[in-house]
Amino acid sequence: MTDRPAQITLDQWDARYDQIAAEGGGATYAAYAGPLRRHEQGGDYRLRHLLYDNSPAALRLWNFLLTEEERLRRAAAEGKKIVGAMKDLGTVPVMAFSLPNVVAFYPDGAWWVPCIMEMSTIDLRIADQLGIDESFCPVRAMLGAFARGAHFPRPDLLVCSAGATCDDFSSISQRLAAMGFPILWWEVPHRRRPDGYASCGTAAPGGVFAEAAPGEEPVVLPGGFVAPASQVRTVRAELDRVRRAMESLAGRPLDDAMLAEGIRQANRFRRLLDELRVLAYTARPCPIGALEMLIVEMLAIHFCSDRGEAIAVAQDLLAEVRRRVAARQGVLDERAVGVFWVNPVADLKAMNLLEQCGGRLCGTEFLFCHALDEIPEDLPPMEALARAALADPMVGPAADRAERIVRDCKRFGAQAVVISRIPGASHCAGESTAIARAVRSAGLPVVEIEVPPICDSLQPAIRTRLQALIESAKM
Repeated sequence: MTDRPAQITLDQWDARYDQIAAEGGGATYAAYAGPLRRHEQGGDYRLRHLLYDNSPAALRLWNFLLTEEERLRRAAAEGKKIVGAMKDLGTVPVMAFSLPNVVAFYPDGAWWVPCIMEMSTIDLRIADQLGIDESFCPVRAMLGAFARGAHFPRPDLLVCSAGATCDDFSSISQRLAAMGFPILWWEVPHRRRPDGYASCGTAAPGGVFAEAAPGEEPVVLPGGFVAPASQVRTVRAELDRVRRAMESLAGRPLDDAMLAEGIRQANRFRRLLDELRVLAYTARPCPIGALEMLIVEMLAIHFCSDRGEAIAVAQDLLAEVRRRVAARQGVLDERAVGVFWVNPVADLKAMNLLEQCGGRLCGTEFLFCHALDEIPEDLPPMEALARAALADPMVGPAADRAERIVRDCKRFGAQAVVISRIPGASHCAGESTAIARAVRSAGLPVVEIEVPPICDSLQPAIRTRLQALIESAKM
């Protein structure tokens, strides 16, 4: 076993771990360090069927991801306050981690547990019994997790955004409230273009608007979307309610200086991630696989319950990728076709499958691109957070989201696009069509697929469609 970049199986990781430990690898020193095998033995059976990057940095990433429950329960035992940020992808956690005795996590993340445990968990069965069946988004697993107190401790505060959100999630979270889990609701309006502006929803470079006319005051949001100033004020007022609730929970004020430092730390992670994405998606040969990139991007939502360690994990991974790019080393064939992937998939194996078909991940839009964008540091903190929240791609028109996807495809040099429809998710029905139309107009081949929580039974069909897309891109 050498240190040359490669993708290896779980069985191969057993020997690789021994090698890293014998060499004094830093990934074996963290409090959560250990061989990957222990997670599979603990019930994460899907790990047996994946291919992993062989670097110590990747090992640290996987161990960090798979020990989140342990961190949350330890934080609760130490007397820290636990905030569950539901249907919030990257805003409320920034506020929570600005307080020294508060930890935030993402209960919705339970949607991937049935996959990682290969359906051995009963969370979905409980959701069925509670009237939330498979016609709903897989996030319904969260209902079963709350009902039986599994996968995370009971939060001291549950915060959930409402209004312009997924209908499925709204129904599931309301059922959760009816079960006796109090929720602080805060509303996000449907983002729209300011009256009097004929531009297509995003600002031109430098924030200049096309065809401006007298009307509402426009505000440029992180990522380039545009909204009326009145909507930003509305979201800011709603987030002020969340701020007061956190102050009450923590027993201390959450002042602007603390929030500003929280924003700076969040941006520190986001800058690391942005450089990592550019290198991973544009360098040839591909320096790191799709699976690890999917996971490190997910850390942006809530830092996997430990902001400082999330930054350290990202630094390690970026250092490894920089080294590989400088040495022109990679894990895939240099001729692999760059594929931009829209929407997350519960079954992580789909990322390996893409690469086995001759593709490489070349950009993503996993419904939380606003958690990847830097939060403005030259504004009052609550104003900056309100703008970040309103930049959520799910709260605006599908045309806005499609335009950003096309823009990011160009940024990363994507040659094809995969749009995965999330089973049961009400927001996928119209959006995927609008996105596919925009992508085709940009001259890129696109395929729409549906990936179930466990894709084994449909793997031949998914493989065929991915191979066809790759061949179309080559032609």
